[in-house]
Amino acid sequence: MEKKMSIEILKLVISIVVCQLAGVIGSIFTTPAIATWYATLKKPSFTPPNWLFSPVWITLFVLMGIAAFLVWNKGLHDKGVKIALSVFIVQLILNALWSVMFFGLKSPLAGLIDIVVLWIAILLTISYFFKVSNMAGILLIPYILWVTFAAVLNFSIWRLNS
Repeated sequence: MEKKMSIEILKLVISIVVCQLAGVIGSIFTTPAIATWYATLKKPSFTPPNWLFSPVWITLFVLMGIAAFLVWNKGLHDKGVKIALSVFIVQLILNALWSVMFFGLKSPLAGLIDIVVLWIAILLTISYFFKVSNMAGILLIPYILWVTFAAVLNFSIWRLNS
């Protein structure tokens, strides 16, 4: 029993760390552009302060990690688990790519294209996660809500600066 608990804790830690790494990769492209390029952009009135993004994303990545753990913990022998985690990995890659597109390439249009595809991938992930674990699906709802807001913000920045 103790060994099983240790394996589950390890799986939980791995799940959260992998998600946080997506955030770290994104921050490599985001951080240098905030005070320079991003500061010069016209932004809509509903743009949150810059300091808010980091704690929101850290929290969302923790929730994503817990959700992934709940699915992974059902067993990789299950085809539904494999599909759900595969779609999850795709959306995680798309998440990190958004920062590369928007901040790294300094392209709100490329970011907009990515975030639309990301939103669809998150919706698919939620759908597959719900089939494996209701709680895993529920834990991703704040994520899709935030990405919906971020997509509207991205679209507005693209329009204001085109």
